[in-house]
Amino acid sequence: MAAMKILTCSGLFLALCSLGLLAMAICTDYWYETDARRHRERCKNFASKRNDRGYIYIPSVNLPLRMPPEYIHRKEKQDLKPNFLASAAAMESHCSRQFNSTISGLWRRCHRDGFDLETEDLIYKGLIERCTPIKYHYTSSSLPRNLPVNITKTIRQDEWHALHLRRMTAGFIGMAVAIILFGWIVGFLGCCKKHDLMQYVAGLLFLMGGTCCIISLCTCVAGINFELSRYPRYMYGLPEDISHGYGWSMFCAWGGLGLTLLAGFLCTLAPSLSTPQTVLQKPSHENGTV
Repeated sequence: MAAMKILTCSGLFLALCSLGLLAMAICTDYWYETDARRHRERCKNFASKRNDRGYIYIPSVNLPLRMPPEYIHRKEKQDLKPNFLASAAAMESHCSRQFNSTISGLWRRCHRDGFDLETEDLIYKGLIERCTPIKYHYTSSSLPRNLPVNITKTIRQDEWHALHLRRMTAGFIGMAVAIILFGWIVGFLGCCKKHDLMQYVAGLLFLMGGTCCIISLCTCVAGINFELSRYPRYMYGLPEDISHGYGWSMFCAWGGLGLTLLAGFLCTLAPSLSTPQTVLQKPSHENGTV
């Protein structure tokens, strides 16, 4: 009986901790982070070199070329020229887009504080907002214009797919929190009334909430990977010199998932340790004798 009570109380405590971690993950914006400081610095150096007198600008190719030194032979010039053109073309295409250091959550995307001085100045002047809400409804205004019809159709389909993944992430993690909270209430009442069936139901609810949490986190990871691999790559991909990864809010959600599954295991195991109560039968009276 004491072991069953210890397991039940431990499961309820772990479920309460998991609720706190999941609530912290839902309310914070550190699910996904990007750091574009190194990329912006490279683009600044690249722009400064373009203004150098040693660069020749070719309008047809739209690429900067640096005059090679005089001591290099003609054959070496021909070998170096294609490699330099390829690297310059990649740098030109990446620097034409504006990349910022951001953090993203379930509800909004924000510029990271103190990472980009130019962006901080614009935010201070009120020209741009630090955080923008993440949309859970489809709007055609977000589509770029002046693109071919087939590319526009592909972008529209990808927008719908990314929107469904975002909805599944937010919806399932909300269901997980609601189910775990309801299971905690059922388990607490079962512990107070010493009702084994209620404790068992609470464990099953914890496992169900953990399943919803797994679906939410998997769709979140799938949504991030899908956003990075969207077509066309020059519009949605990230350059290699931009560091990106998951933040501590994502790890809080995974920690809450682990505690939820452990709480469900303990609460479903606890009723099996209860000792069955033996019912004493009274002796029957036969022929007036006891």
